[in-house]
Amino acid sequence: MVSVIVPVYNGEKYLRECIDSICNQSYTDLEIIIINDGSNDNTSKIAKQIESKDNRVIYVEHENKGVSYSRNKGLDLATGEYIVFVDSDDWIDSNMIYILYDTISDNNCDLVMCTYIREFSNHSKEKVFKLPEVNLYVHDEVKNELLRRLVGPIEEELANPEYLDALGTVWAKMYNASILKEKNLMFIDLEEIGSGEDILFNIYVFNEVSKVILLNKPMYHYWRGNDNSITSRYIPNFLEKRKKYFNYIKEFIIDNDLGSKYEIALNNRICTSVLGMGLLECSKSNEASLLCKIKNVSAILKEDYIDSAYRNLELKNFTFHWRIFYFFNKYKLSLPSYLMINGIEILRKLI
Repeated sequence: MVSVIVPVYNGEKYLRECIDSICNQSYTDLEIIIINDGSNDNTSKIAKQIESKDNRVIYVEHENKGVSYSRNKGLDLATGEYIVFVDSDDWIDSNMIYILYDTISDNNCDLVMCTYIREFSNHSKEKVFKLPEVNLYVHDEVKNELLRRLVGPIEEELANPEYLDALGTVWAKMYNASILKEKNLMFIDLEEIGSGEDILFNIYVFNEVSKVILLNKPMYHYWRGNDNSITSRYIPNFLEKRKKYFNYIKEFIIDNDLGSKYEIALNNRICTSVLGMGLLECSKSNEASLLCKIKNVSAILKEDYIDSAYRNLELKNFTFHWRIFYFFNKYKLSLPSYLMINGIEILRKLI
């Protein structure tokens, strides 16, 4: 059996389509766990209707505590041999779980993943990976080619920083439940780290697995138009929370004696994360004035650990436009940095 965990917050617009795509899978031995994270819309009503019509659905609700808490609750409840996460505003192809299950069980894998399609209100765009159709990683390959990339980019990987975290999502993956439960692998509370819980969780997972398959086949549909998404909301005190997030990764590197390549990767991740922090500042959900937003970008660039990381950042591996952006950051030129970030935010809405 496969347990599918679906955390939801104010998902009345999307939840039914999401759950329908799961209930209608060609693979039917499912346990579908819907976790309502304190929604104040019609999410509860819709979820209860779904639960009443399909005995594979388990619905639970709690006060608003964030997606990490909801996913952890789902992990506690899951009884399946394998675990899949689906976000409530996304949907999946009708054969996704069958293909992932067939791959992970036939090959005795710890984890299998597929690629995805970004869905916008008026078009779709596949996330393209220049890889073979089937990619197998075993033992040291998992650490050297997957885990290290999760920690951060090095060398030529810096050429496309916007693609770095495609590996880090917990959706579009199937996990061997026994590894998660035996190692007590859980999501860190977003109240502590702000965001990035997917990447941090996967860092811990990839450190424990020894056989992974990546299927270069898009079967997950990632909706980019939800204003309630955690990636769309302004996060107060994010700079402080981001520092705690990076400290988790730093401690992980030290505890596992992973060495200088991982330290460089983390340094580069800190530098490239300024883009994400800046996009949050430009978010329409941030009601601060333009001047305040520019000052906040300046404060980000002056933060001690970010300033230290930029001193060690080599710009040569970035493509031209990213080299300009990170040059501005490296030398704390907050106004042009903000203008580029704002341009990226506008462009992101158009594509």
